[in-house]
Amino acid sequence: MTEAAHDTHEAGHFALRTYLIGFVVSVVLTAVPFWIAMQGVIENTAVAMAVIVALAVVQIIVHTIAFLHVNTRVQGGWTLVAYVFTAVLVLIIIAGSVWIMTHLNLNMMPGVPAGSMSEMP
Repeated sequence: MTEAAHDTHEAGHFALRTYLIGFVVSVVLTAVPFWIAMQGVIENTAVAMAVIVALAVVQIIVHTIAFLHVNTRVQGGWTLVAYVFTAVLVLIIIAGSVWIMTHLNLNMMPGVPAGSMSEMP
């Protein structure tokens, strides 16, 4: 195989080194949140949850690069575009669901105790 033909290969070559680095980083990104949650290293629950979610997002990125091989070179970048589009849709759905549930909770018949409607004649 010539060097020119080698450069046009779209899938890219990932060595065992890439998989091992991805594995080690994934193990660390899994162990640290367990350590935070089990040992109570961070006292503030909101901060602990934010750190755990941030580490989860980093782990998603590591898996995407190291194991799924999504980057700008594969298929002219269209795989990355599709991946980002999917992530944006998921974020919109989650944010919209939380927004709807919050507003439904705030606007549910104020002043009426729960369960009192079923006792009415």
